Amino acid sequence: MARVTVNDLPDIRGKYVENADLSTLTWFRVGGFADVLFVPADEDDLAHFLKATPSDVPVFVMGVGSNLLVRDGGYRGVVIRFGSGFRQISVDGLKVTAGAGAIDAQVAKRAAEAGIAGLEFYRGVPGTIGGALRMNAGAYGGETKDVLVRAIAYDRAGQRHELSNSEMGFSYRHCDVPEDYIFTSAIFEGTPGDPAEIMARMDEISAQREETQPIRERTGGSTFANPDPALSDGRKSWQLIDEIGARGRLVGDAQVSTRHCNFMINRGNASAADLETLIESLRTDVLEKTGVELRWEIRRVGEATYE
Repeated sequence: MARVTVNDLPDIRGKYVENADLSTLTWFRVGGFADVLFVPADEDDLAHFLKATPSDVPVFVMGVGSNLLVRDGGYRGVVIRFGSGFRQISVDGLKVTAGAGAIDAQVAKRAAEAGIAGLEFYRGVPGTIGGALRMNAGAYGGETKDVLVRAIAYDRAGQRHELSNSEMGFSYRHCDVPEDYIFTSAIFEGTPGDPAEIMARMDEISAQREETQPIRERTGGSTFANPDPALSDGRKSWQLIDEIGARGRLVGDAQVSTRHCNFMINRGNASAADLETLIESLRTDVLEKTGVELRWEIRRVGEATYE
């Protein structure tokens, strides 16, 4: 499609950036340019933008770029990234309200400080609340569906929707909410707990991540969702990859982590194509040798080549 410019878009109170380099915003540090990056001032600004922007203009919401692979050709359309107006966290009793741009680990910390247990698993989830809602993010025994009360989202026409937990259609690393819904905030509820004990649990999670995952590398988090145990004889994705001898496999400067086989690493000069080729090779070989089909957990967006 033709490139989008700010002249194609409505006036807003937030900020537009043309030809935004998305590689600087993703954890993999790869990917091309977005036609336009939009940072809305608040929910009303976002709703106005969605309502006034032609429906044929592609729109994609980007969090902190953790579980995301932007292809080398970039994104033909508008990438929305939430600023400070969507990162607020507040506490009322046992309920925690967080903007979609709030970092998961910060939500866990705020809950812990308030003596609210049940959200500490977010300490081990790399990303924002918006992404956690979209993929029912979880780790270390907890999932978003366990603590969510309701979420607020706007559709592509700028209409506001309030969704209860049951209306989210949660399943493993998935929700049934339409793809064009953009989450802006959520309310969670935990249980009473001792702040010191909750913080200690979060410290354990941090230590375990540090020990078992390549979190200091240019990585995108868990690459594949774990398969149905009934189909994989209880083996997780990393075990299947290790079983076929792919630990450390290289494509260009993209590598399967030697520390954790479900993490891919940009060793410095990898392209998005290198990473995608590497990941698809794992899917092909695991299916051929074990009969188990691995499902991408990392989201892919954009064009393979720039046109």
